[in-house]
Amino acid sequence: MTEAPSFIELAIASRVLQFGEFTLKSGRISPYFFNAGLFQDGASLSALGGFYARRMLSSGLDFDVLFGPPYKGIPLVSSMSVALARDHGVSMPYAYARKEVKDHGEGGQLVGAPLKGRVLIVDDVVTAGTAANEAVQMILAAGAKPAGVLVAIDRQERGADGSMSAVQSLEATHGIPVLSIVTFSEIVEYVRRSQSAAEIERMLAYRDAYGI
Repeated sequence: MTEAPSFIELAIASRVLQFGEFTLKSGRISPYFFNAGLFQDGASLSALGGFYARRMLSSGLDFDVLFGPPYKGIPLVSSMSVALARDHGVSMPYAYARKEVKDHGEGGQLVGAPLKGRVLIVDDVVTAGTAANEAVQMILAAGAKPAGVLVAIDRQERGADGSMSAVQSLEATHGIPVLSIVTFSEIVEYVRRSQSAAEIERMLAYRDAYGI
């Protein structure tokens, strides 16, 4: 059974997922907005890590290290690692990156476990795919291999060229799977059951205009 409704309810309760009209960086007017930075207390972050851990385990994906791109990927990969150990007895090494290379102390851009073997990238959402592509380059530069990407939401919308989504582009470019806890289609189904008719119309219109 999908955990999508429970995850959506957590996101709404934490005001991470909001409905209305939001101007995205792309210029599109979206009927919803997801801001993982608003998971800002211990209880919600603990629950979030549990969702990530269970989604990863249900996928059957094989990997050796978890990796969080800066900056939102850092608390996500940390909470997921804790949830794996706490709830499933799986002690998984994890690492994260700074945006800037540190030139003192231990130095470098990477923090935590060494990137080696197969590395799972953990982030909030794939929009243009920039952060995930940069993470893949860091992994390759370290001599490791990307195993996949795990995000909270697959927006399921076309990229700038209109031919495929950012998720599909990542999968095609790097030959890796992109997993999500919830998809835009599942958010639409939740809205059908819980939101106003006007909200449903906005979600469906957005899917018709930009959906893949």
